[in-house]
Amino acid sequence: MKKIIVILFSVLFLNSAYADMSDSDKNRAWECSGIYMANYFLPIGETFEYSMKEKSMASVKVLKAYALEVGVPEKQWDEGVNKAVDKFYGSKFDEAKTNACHEFVNSTVPNGEDRVKKVVQTLY
Repeated sequence: MKKIIVILFSVLFLNSAYADMSDSDKNRAWECSGIYMANYFLPIGETFEYSMKEKSMASVKVLKAYALEVGVPEKQWDEGVNKAVDKFYGSKFDEAKTNACHEFVNSTVPNGEDRVKKVVQTLY
């Protein structure tokens, strides 16, 4: 009986530690992923610092990794990102939206800024 109680307690504790992202955070993360992907594939004539392209791609990877860590199913994540990419693909660079996304990553993902920097170093 004690084993069952310990197992149930452990399962409940682990589930709360890996709680799913809120719908609001998922929607914001998908939106940012779409903005970041649009930044990477800017239309001809748009200017954009290369280092920001790297940061955009790294941020997309960090957001996905974090979502998977907290229990968002990969298929659900990918579908949300695809919709956001369709929404923003081909749009012009929006510095304010991009900076807001950087702030979102840094405030939502534990060690978000450091994780993005680490991924940037491994892109090439």
